Amino acid sequence: MQPRNMSMSGVVDLAAVKAAGEAKAKAEQARAEAARQGGSAAVPPSALVIDVDEAGFERDVLQRSAEVPVVLDFWAEWCEPCKQLGPLLERLAVEYNGRVLLAKIDVDANQMLMQQFGIQGIPAVFAVVAGQALPLFQGAVPEAQIRETLDQLIQVGEERFGLTGIAVDADASEAGGVSARPAGPYDALLEAAMSALDAGDLAGAVQAYKNVLADDPAHPEAKLGLAQAELLTRVQDLDPAAVRRNAADNPADVAAQIAAADLDLVGGHVQDAFGRLVETVRRTAGEDRNAARVRLLELFEVIGTDDPRVTAARQALARVLF
Repeated sequence: MQPRNMSMSGVVDLAAVKAAGEAKAKAEQARAEAARQGGSAAVPPSALVIDVDEAGFERDVLQRSAEVPVVLDFWAEWCEPCKQLGPLLERLAVEYNGRVLLAKIDVDANQMLMQQFGIQGIPAVFAVVAGQALPLFQGAVPEAQIRETLDQLIQVGEERFGLTGIAVDADASEAGGVSARPAGPYDALLEAAMSALDAGDLAGAVQAYKNVLADDPAHPEAKLGLAQAELLTRVQDLDPAAVRRNAADNPADVAAQIAAADLDLVGGHVQDAFGRLVETVRRTAGEDRNAARVRLLELFEVIGTDDPRVTAARQALARVLF
């Protein structure tokens, strides 16, 4: 997850594509071979989102990346942020109409792929362009930033490797495709919250999520969204360099450690954020200890209580408290 006022530079390093000439040659060769075999038939929109495993990775990702940028969504069933990001990526894949292909990879069932890509936390999103892997972002980032990233990815695919995408036939059969989710009682409010996030209106997003929780205090999507929106609100005006310098210079300053932990989490350094606050709880007492403990619990909500990193941090917190 990235706050709206922080640059994506360094996260999406599209200029660092290695062996561009070789990859482009391979892509052209693959397209020529496809043309000799009659070319690629148009696919239905549902075929723009696929599940990929280790056995089919070369066929479904590496070979397809010679004609279209393939976006990899590393996810797991227990990952709450994945449940927010996944449907958004699926919707965008269909909306981009063949200019990208979305490949979903369950990390629990594909540990080798997770290790090969160096995945430290999920959701994690990569791309493969003409056989070359690129890191895109980690965490549930706002839709506007995802669109910007996809636009850059498509531009690189076209300019450097001549990737023109795949043909889509909207009238083709949708059997097995992405099914529409029945509308729920809070869909309008949740959509309003997402729209507010996309518009940079963090206060509006916070209020929309609170409106859902006022009626349904246990609503999982609203709880997650509120925790993330409040985190973005806290960090939006921070100077990351100054915050980290202050935390390093003042290890006993609880407010400094809490602010640094927020930035750690926003930057995808989940275990660093948790470890910082657990250590702060360990060496403090009274109101300071409680402030650090409460913030740690709030960050647990951002990641999702079923995440194994949260489980480990809860155990560490219990050890220092008791």
